[in-house]
Amino acid sequence: MDSTELSPEGARVVTLQPWDYVVIVVYFSFVLAVGLWSSWKSKRDSVGGYFLASRSMNWVLVGASLFASNIGSGHFIGLAGSGAAGGIAIAGFELSAIFYIIFLGWAFVPVYMASGVYTMPEYLRLRFGGQRIRMYLSVLALLLYVFTKISADLYAGALFITKATGYQGDAAIYISILILLAIACLFTVAGGLTAVIWTDFIQTILMIIGAVLLAILAFVEIGGYEELVDRYFEATATIRANSSNGDLCGAVPADAMHLLRDATPGKSDLPWSGMTFGLAISSIWYWCSDQVIVQRALASKDMSHAKGACIFAGYLKLLPLFIMVLPGMAARVLYPDEVGCADPVLCKEICGSEAGCTNMAFIKLVAELMPTGIRGMMLAVMLAALMSSLTSIFNSSSTIFTMDIYPRIRPKASEGELLIVGRLFVLVLVGISIIWIPIIQASQGSQLFNYIQSITSYLAPPICAVYLLAIFWPRINEPGAFWGLMVGLVVGLIRFGLEFGFTKPACGSTDPQPPDWWKTWVDDIHYLHFGLLLWGISGAVSIAVSLMTPPPKESTLPRLTWWTKDSIEIRDEQEGAHHFDDQTQKQSIPPLKSDLPTWKVYANHLCGVEMADQPPANSYQDKTPVVMKSPEEMALEAAESLWEPEWKKNMVDANAVLLMAVAMFFWGFYA
Repeated sequence: MDSTELSPEGARVVTLQPWDYVVIVVYFSFVLAVGLWSSWKSKRDSVGGYFLASRSMNWVLVGASLFASNIGSGHFIGLAGSGAAGGIAIAGFELSAIFYIIFLGWAFVPVYMASGVYTMPEYLRLRFGGQRIRMYLSVLALLLYVFTKISADLYAGALFITKATGYQGDAAIYISILILLAIACLFTVAGGLTAVIWTDFIQTILMIIGAVLLAILAFVEIGGYEELVDRYFEATATIRANSSNGDLCGAVPADAMHLLRDATPGKSDLPWSGMTFGLAISSIWYWCSDQVIVQRALASKDMSHAKGACIFAGYLKLLPLFIMVLPGMAARVLYPDEVGCADPVLCKEICGSEAGCTNMAFIKLVAELMPTGIRGMMLAVMLAALMSSLTSIFNSSSTIFTMDIYPRIRPKASEGELLIVGRLFVLVLVGISIIWIPIIQASQGSQLFNYIQSITSYLAPPICAVYLLAIFWPRINEPGAFWGLMVGLVVGLIRFGLEFGFTKPACGSTDPQPPDWWKTWVDDIHYLHFGLLLWGISGAVSIAVSLMTPPPKESTLPRLTWWTKDSIEIRDEQEGAHHFDDQTQKQSIPPLKSDLPTWKVYANHLCGVEMADQPPANSYQDKTPVVMKSPEEMALEAAESLWEPEWKKNMVDANAVLLMAVAMFFWGFYA
């Protein structure tokens, strides 16, 4: 195939054939059937059943869901594109994640499980008391979900769908995204976390099979791994512009096959110091305190299954280097003039972006190498990745809103009301996602999309600092945590404003360069280095303020820190930490079907709200109090939830050590 044969819009378009669409329809039908089956089978009429799958999931399902929730369509586009642009260093993000997933299972999940929380802001409410930290992090999490995760995945998914199908224009993007949102919404609304985890499991299998197949085809086309490494360093475009210092644009970095690169400012895109220390900060935030990830781990049936799920997800995280990054490098070797484009004017013609066309790498491989039918399967793989991320985000966002924000509006809300509100909030998120589509389209060829993604880098370090101190330092108190978060937010927003107050022009562009002071104080301080600095500032403020203010009472800490996770003492609540559940301890009699209009009966079925066929034998108005466990019984039950049989504990510990040894081998091999 002639890789330089271009259409008016740029790269030659290979459209889907009828058999491709058949494969896609079969995929959707199968996943829809699994989602509806798991929705019907799941216990959806309680908060624990809907939001935490009744804490009944085994390690295979939870591990696959952890992986699928993390690997969205943006990963396929982004990892392959970064591999095409600069080699394997971007895989360091995936390989390092293995250590932080283990950290989640062994250090954080035991505390979260013993505390009995549903959401991460709820944990901080119990740990510190008051409501301001909980509300700040709840709102911040929802904003981050909408403006980074949802927008990133919809952008990547729409890009892939329109390129693969050959349908261009606004209508195609709107229709494809609306269909995806509708199906993701159906799973989440109907079945809660159980349906999400089951569909994640199916889609993980499909993602891995499709991506492995594409990687094999790419290696066969090139002639093997050694041939890929040799030819990658020569994979430059025929037409290359000159940079501002006179060098040719689009050169392959000399350290392309190294995970650890020069830390000298401006010498490399991913310095070893940032990858070693700075990446740890954002990784601990994402893997150990992000609602999407932690919620899945908390759905495990016991502590051993939670650890097993982390190990399984860790093994799956070994794959992206081989099924996403290296195929992206192969795309540059096979199609250097398109994927490796190095002239701003030509790049604009090919893919609509002056900064380069490496984001086309994965799409180009699918279009050129996949046979009919299999190409449809790969589009289904991308849809699977997108759907997994969307359903995970929808479920976690509705959990945060329902458990952390709505009770502030309606303190005496019943369990049935909470279930309905959680489902309605998913519909609100879908509406916001649709409104966001034009902004995603407008950002495709500009820097806005990068601006949105960068928000995370400037907001995560303070949150990471507070969670680490909350878990491992009993002395930290509410004022310390709050002011650490606020100072971190201000410093992060200052950096954000400085970073994007000036635009660094693409290589070969004639646009003016930013001032020298900006290069020294902003551009030369890598965002991973800045993340480490911001983490240190936030942590120092939290520690200083905590030491200057009264410590938390020891009676408020049982099962809320690493050191007290096994305590069976009764926990006193922090000041201002009252919980809305205390006000709804009366058992509500389920409504009679015969008393409800038909539409409400169907709505209650969809939402899993319990209804009665006939009145109870005793008086209809008699509302019997729920038989409540004593505080001593609840404390003992919470501590015992962490118990593991000795053979299971030894088995997961040994597997964790083996997994980390394998990860260290790859770090050493490619360092």
